[in-house]
Amino acid sequence: MRVMISADMEGATGVTWPEDVEPGTPAWDRMRRLMTGDVNACVEGLFAGGATHVLVNDAHYTQRNLLVEDLDERAVLLTGRHKPLGMMHGVQDADAAVFLGYHTGAGRRGVLAHTYLGVGLTGFRINGEDADEGRMNSLLAAEYGVPVVLVTGDDLTCAAAGKWAPGALTAAVKECVSRYASVCLPPARSGALIRRQSELSLQRVPVRKSTEPAMGPLLFEVDFHATHLAEAVAAVPGVEQTGPCSIAYTAVTATEAARTFKVCTTVAGAAAEDHFA
Repeated sequence: MRVMISADMEGATGVTWPEDVEPGTPAWDRMRRLMTGDVNACVEGLFAGGATHVLVNDAHYTQRNLLVEDLDERAVLLTGRHKPLGMMHGVQDADAAVFLGYHTGAGRRGVLAHTYLGVGLTGFRINGEDADEGRMNSLLAAEYGVPVVLVTGDDLTCAAAGKWAPGALTAAVKECVSRYASVCLPPARSGALIRRQSELSLQRVPVRKSTEPAMGPLLFEVDFHATHLAEAVAAVPGVEQTGPCSIAYTAVTATEAARTFKVCTTVAGAAAEDHFA
């Protein structure tokens, strides 16, 4: 039983504020230890549940947040950027996937809610339905025939996961009060919760079968807060500007859709001005 953990940071224990997740800040240095604690609790539970191999993909921002020196020695860590499958690299060799420390999407309620960009991106839909990073990544997992068995984050993230990973267990480590405030479980309690749910999650994994990849077409629609961002992103091949602040594109596979989304958000981020967004 090979498990891939995609570890984001906004949904980790104790994280509530932008500086908590911005590399180089004192707050980030503190919170990366709590993030590593969440990962270790998950690893412990997975092995107790029957896992034989656990790959942890550090999936937040620079993707160099987790402390390898403190990582449970039974796991291995995929750290650093420019991975072929980004946040989901490793899923291609997995039997099950865990989304750890995830968050709700842009324009939605939730602690540090966003989709790839902290600011600028205000809405995201897949085939006409509101989407977030979790939904996009669950489609990518499905393409490889891998079930998402556990999602952790705030209570609203766990509720949202019921739509795109209905078979997964959840572990809410905090309750959203606002985008920058939450009622948090202390690490001892959140760790125990994650550990228990991780162990139970592997009891629900279906036998993996060779299936055809999840095929499209997948319609991705993105709204930005300003016209120049949509205009800049419309230069990406295959992308059309559908409104003053909106773009859309269609992809055949989830991998193609996710890669194009990454290009679009990279271009949008580069087009933003420092003091006038």
